[in-house]
Amino acid sequence: MFALKAKNAHPRAAVTVGSDRTAGFGRFRVVLPKFLRKPVRVFSRLVEGELTIPNHVGTIGAVAFFALTGAYGAILGGHAPEVVKVTTSTFGFAIEDVKVVGNSETSEIDVLGALGLDGETSLVGLSAADAQKAVATLPWVESVDVFKVYPNTIQISIHERTALAVWQNGSELSVIDADGRVIVPYTGGRSASLPLVIGAGAEKQAKLLFAQMAAYPQIAAEAKAYARVGDRRWDLFLKNGVTVMLPEGQIKQALADIVEMDNKSGILSRDIASVDMRLTDRVVVRLTPDAMMQRVEYLKARDKAPKRSEKRV
Repeated sequence: MFALKAKNAHPRAAVTVGSDRTAGFGRFRVVLPKFLRKPVRVFSRLVEGELTIPNHVGTIGAVAFFALTGAYGAILGGHAPEVVKVTTSTFGFAIEDVKVVGNSETSEIDVLGALGLDGETSLVGLSAADAQKAVATLPWVESVDVFKVYPNTIQISIHERTALAVWQNGSELSVIDADGRVIVPYTGGRSASLPLVIGAGAEKQAKLLFAQMAAYPQIAAEAKAYARVGDRRWDLFLKNGVTVMLPEGQIKQALADIVEMDNKSGILSRDIASVDMRLTDRVVVRLTPDAMMQRVEYLKARDKAPKRSEKRV
């Protein structure tokens, strides 16, 4: 770090500063590193009286020393965030306005609760990343952006999840999105107009079924609920009480056949309990109990009619 160079000098030569770069020590001259040259030059001028220390430098230095000492102690004690909050709030950076946009199902009260603002929280000390994570935990929030607008405003832009259906799993009712994820428990309100899907696996397959049903609005408009059977196929419960039993595959073809039969004979408007479309070569229609009794009575009456005619003859 130091380079020593021999130099002929008087043995009793005093220590002198030869230049900005060197200092003489006896018969040797020390070559100072660059970062020491300026401090040595300033110190030399101060000793020789060429520099004058301004007034109050000592006071300012003492205040700075105590301030740094206090800051260091606050950091070691884990009180730095509180110190920052109090200091910045005092200078007008306390959060006074929170603007929430894009929310429909998420209330502003829930957002404020997630942020944990206490009226003295500083905009400077607030972490936008932490605030974003906190708001993202709210059930309806799909994604969120948090912006700090100085001196005292937070703007929160929310993109919410879209409800697809109400899912009944056992005795539990939940609002789900298109990916089958549970959003919130079902409590009625606006969610009452959502279609109902029932059974294990229904939440994952509902999106595909609704896409297929969209091509047949005549049936979709009359559907009241959709039950997943064995996580293999669907039963449709219509508003008039008729159950349509769909096959595992070729759902579109089965729906097309039902629409065709209904247009020709009004099968879905008759007094029937179910239409079984699971077999590829036939359609099985089951009557309601009342319709079954009427049919039995009709058949009995039909069988008795020829006997009465024979007696008259």
